[in-house]
Amino acid sequence: MHFFDDSLYPENQEKLVIQAAPYGPEWLPGDADDLPLTMDEHVQAAVDCYNAGATVLHIHVRELDGHGSKRMSMFNELMGRLREAVPDMVLQIGGSISFAPEDEGADAKWLSYDTRHMVAEISPRPDQVTIAINTNQMNIVELFDDEDIEGTSIAKPAYYKAYRDMVVEAGPDFYLEHLKRLRANDIQPHFQLANTAQLETVERLIRKGVYSGPLVLNYVAIGGGFAGRHPADLIEFVRRVPDGAVLTIEASMRAVAPMNAIGIALGAHVRVGNEDNLWRRKGERMSSVQQVEQMVQIAGALGREIATGQEAKKIYKIGEWYSDADETLAQLGMVPNRRPGRRGFMLRDVKS
Repeated sequence: MHFFDDSLYPENQEKLVIQAAPYGPEWLPGDADDLPLTMDEHVQAAVDCYNAGATVLHIHVRELDGHGSKRMSMFNELMGRLREAVPDMVLQIGGSISFAPEDEGADAKWLSYDTRHMVAEISPRPDQVTIAINTNQMNIVELFDDEDIEGTSIAKPAYYKAYRDMVVEAGPDFYLEHLKRLRANDIQPHFQLANTAQLETVERLIRKGVYSGPLVLNYVAIGGGFAGRHPADLIEFVRRVPDGAVLTIEASMRAVAPMNAIGIALGAHVRVGNEDNLWRRKGERMSSVQQVEQMVQIAGALGREIATGQEAKKIYKIGEWYSDADETLAQLGMVPNRRPGRRGFMLRDVKS
């Protein structure tokens, strides 16, 4: 992304889009005070986050026994109710469905490719499904302090080991087919990227015409195989992202607020919620709604406006697709592919 001298002025930045992830699939009831259990509680969590200022909802579903649901019927029911309860929110299904272990000592793992492909068939359809690119270690506990998980289920050795050893399975067989199915059902992929190498893979998919649509993505700074918390790495990732992309910052635990504060100042967007963080400061719990409110406060202190639901859909370019690689590259502000016989660095096409 290119920064002019006036790019840090809030009046020149897009309004802030706040993603809320209030369903915490890795936690069990009792780990956080605001984990929804019943369907009514799932819907109320969305309403509360929307009223606080969130315009994108990252969705998982929990069964009454407290574990993450893998039943498409549950997702269909929740989607139908959310369309009525929060019609202006961007509804985003978590593409892992649920990575939480079924029982203590079981593996924490992403489901099979075939099962994850089924999210493209959810009805009513979501606006987005998050998608991982390239198989990658996802040790979510690597950056956790002991205090972060004290008294939670993840503090138990068996659960801790399960999350320490978790791997995101997302090879070409997965993402090529998944992108095809999402496009066929008019569902926008929301790319969850762990590092610059994965961003480069997405660029290759665009340049080859495999993916032709808006580039909406999260920089996932959770460590353990994903990006870490070094601000220089964040800045480099921002620099590498195309000018026409939509970038959201995602971190974990008490690093969420400072990483997001940097993102807000830079003109990027933010994600919060109990899926990522349980704490305001050391020893003080913080709900998903309070985290949304905190982002509104930080944005207000910097003078940056909060996007409405309709504005978020416009910023995210929901429902927009492109005809081919050339149009996609142009829409994203990227230089065109090399023409046959053309030497040197490519320039954006300029009409004479």
